[in-house]
Amino acid sequence: MRITVTGRKVNLRDNFKELATRKLSRFDRIFDEDAQANVVVTLERNRQTVEITIKSQGMIYRAEATDFEMNDALDQVVSALGRQIRKNKSRLAKEIHSAALDQYVQDYLHSTEEEDNSEYKIVRTKHFFIKPLSVEEAILQMNLLGHQFFMFRDESTGEIDVVYKRKDGNYGLLEPDAE
Repeated sequence: MRITVTGRKVNLRDNFKELATRKLSRFDRIFDEDAQANVVVTLERNRQTVEITIKSQGMIYRAEATDFEMNDALDQVVSALGRQIRKNKSRLAKEIHSAALDQYVQDYLHSTEEEDNSEYKIVRTKHFFIKPLSVEEAILQMNLLGHQFFMFRDESTGEIDVVYKRKDGNYGLLEPDAE
């Protein structure tokens, strides 16, 4: 696994980078050497936020934690990733080995630098490849990313749909109407 460690508003010491690499090495048996792990540490008002994103075989695993010590936040994030992987192990095994997800998500972040004269200001635009998925696969991907909603192309209808997590813990599905 290739690991990139980045600090925002903070200078990271080599021992933290080594610690992060050592802790992420426990996932080497799950991910191949093509997997990319990004560790981002941000300092905000004496609180350290550690965010880890792992991209492997079209799947994205993401966790984030904030604490007063970056080492404690790192421990929390690594445990959260481990819980995510264990929780979805059977589903992930089926999905990882499925040829349908080989070229799933490619995120391209594009920051808009133009001033918008309208009432609403768009500060970031996100482009990504939409691959046909079942509703269950879309919910799994949304949960792995830790998002509240997820846009995807429904494999049965070919339409762009959105799944979202409701306040009661259930899930909702938004489908376009022809009328």
